[in-house]
Amino acid sequence: MADVTERDWRPRYVQVAEALRDKILSGELAAGTAMPSEHVLSDTYGLSRTSVRNAIKQLRDWGLVRAEQGRGTYVRSPRQRVIRNHTERYQWEKNRARLPEEERRRTGATEFDTGLEMPALNFRVQYHMVSADAQLAEVFDIPEGTQLLKREYWTSSRAENTPLNLVRSYLMYEVAAKNEDLLDESKEPWPGGTQHQLYTLGIELDQIVDRLTARPPLPEEAEALGIEPGVSVLVLHKTSIDIHGRTVEFSEVVMPGDRTEVLHVTRLERWAD
Repeated sequence: MADVTERDWRPRYVQVAEALRDKILSGELAAGTAMPSEHVLSDTYGLSRTSVRNAIKQLRDWGLVRAEQGRGTYVRSPRQRVIRNHTERYQWEKNRARLPEEERRRTGATEFDTGLEMPALNFRVQYHMVSADAQLAEVFDIPEGTQLLKREYWTSSRAENTPLNLVRSYLMYEVAAKNEDLLDESKEPWPGGTQHQLYTLGIELDQIVDRLTARPPLPEEAEALGIEPGVSVLVLHKTSIDIHGRTVEFSEVVMPGDRTEVLHVTRLERWAD
């Protein structure tokens, strides 16, 4: 019998889930292979079938296995990880906003977050003109009904079918319209991203305010992101403020919690001698 003990304070199904997780991460249970049956796991670990099912559910919640109707449970292939290092990312984006186009085309923010190169990515975008609702009106400090340009982005690794995240970005329509190219979705992916787009309008960012929360995914988000039941999403509300104190762009980024890491580094002032 495997080493699952009553002396451990954790529920026994959690101990089993962690033991199986270790086997998956070590490669002993390789990606794409079938998990042992409930009967085998029950005998191996001395647990009831109910506890075994709970252990498998925990593995699904961790994004390590997938259930296939009528076939069983399989070890998932490793998903593309995303590390959003906001401490460095935003200044990096600002620095490259004024670089020559040839340099800006070499890489982008998604490449910065994933380490992938542009040929390894699929990119989709849709533009719409929308009216500001109460929330967006408050964010931009404008009357409700003011016209906004809504940009929706889906970027995925070519090795996967699901996007890395779901992005909805908003600009003031009358401001964006000063550069007609910014209204044309066929110009995406834009070399230099949003900060260069704003630069073409004479806008320099002073600060970016991030608010990060977690919640269960909406049904359409779970389907789009390929999220297993029990996996939460991280929701980033990003507000870009220019050097005059005006909100010039607002984004909502919905990220799968099982493969996204958000990194912040806070530098502290030295004590005076």
